[in-house]
Amino acid sequence: MIDLHYWTTPNGHKISIFLEETGLPYRVVPVNIGKGDQFAPDFLRIAPNNRIPAIVDNAPAEGTEPVSVFESGAILLYLAEKTGQLLPRDLRGRTEVLQWLFWQMGGLGPMAGQNGHFHMAAPEKIPYAIERYVKETARLYGVMNKRLADREYLAGEYSIADIASYPWIVPHQLHEQRLEDFPHLHRWFQAIQARPAVQRAYALVQKINPPRELSDAEKEAQRKVLYGQGGTPATR
Repeated sequence: MIDLHYWTTPNGHKISIFLEETGLPYRVVPVNIGKGDQFAPDFLRIAPNNRIPAIVDNAPAEGTEPVSVFESGAILLYLAEKTGQLLPRDLRGRTEVLQWLFWQMGGLGPMAGQNGHFHMAAPEKIPYAIERYVKETARLYGVMNKRLADREYLAGEYSIADIASYPWIVPHQLHEQRLEDFPHLHRWFQAIQARPAVQRAYALVQKINPPRELSDAEKEAQRKVLYGQGGTPATR
């Protein structure tokens, strides 16, 4: 049994998609990041960067004590190796997948995240920052589009590289991107969106954190929790 410490963010969706795709038994442990659950001592013991997702594998392959893993890319790699699924075993195939997994972790996720932040969360609209991240998001979409021109998925076969990238394409409208401008990416997106495991993973949103309109006071309180921290909370 995997304990999935989760909230309904793109990085959280990565792990729920993997678990649904592979059928690995798991239990969701909600971590409400808008209320500061990520700073609780119990969570910090398994996720010292005070970010979701994190997992605890209660039945690791070695049969030892439970293993905890934080950082979504590391979790995907750990689970792929544990299950022998969604990561090729041959050198070339594995290398292809890992390149695109790390591309997402170092590029698509951070850039699209900053895009969303300056669009929706920043208290001051800064035109330069918005333009910068919208353009960089578009550039990265273009990289994916070109990559997908002659293959079905990022590394050929469906893999953890696709699982890592898909949740960061879901909010494309909020990031001022038109998938119609990227036809190969659009085809890939629709194919993954239609997968039953992906639909089951996203159904967790309604169960864990159903969308609702926040008051201005709630938005400000969440902003302080999510973006107002310095070094102290993670070192408690």
